[in-house]
Amino acid sequence: MNLANQTHRPYGQIAAPTRSPRAVEYDLLARVTRRLQSAWTNRRIDFPELASAVSDNTAIWSTLGLDVANPDNQLPEALRAQIFYLYQFSELHGRKVLDGKASVEVLIDINMAVMRGLRGQAGDMA
Repeated sequence: MNLANQTHRPYGQIAAPTRSPRAVEYDLLARVTRRLQSAWTNRRIDFPELASAVSDNTAIWSTLGLDVANPDNQLPEALRAQIFYLYQFSELHGRKVLDGKASVEVLIDINMAVMRGLRGQAGDMA
């Protein structure tokens, strides 16, 4: 390693900044929402991708549901109940999507509303 490279990085690699749980949740929901949109558009030619996107959406909501069911969760009780209901609804509706009895639109709407809430626009979640 030459001296010029050492002067630019005297302490090694710079660590990535720590992200808040809200930012992580937002990013996960944003990614799965984009996948749901794309997979729905291509459902006739790539059903496995739709199944994967719905499964991943269900997994995220399952984790959120489990988190708010924990008695140590610090969110207000009413909000915890709403999130748990959204988990249950998302799981049930995801099964309907895979059975060909529903579209992903409402799942996308739910994710987008929660994403707005995570960004501090809580009035949009109601």
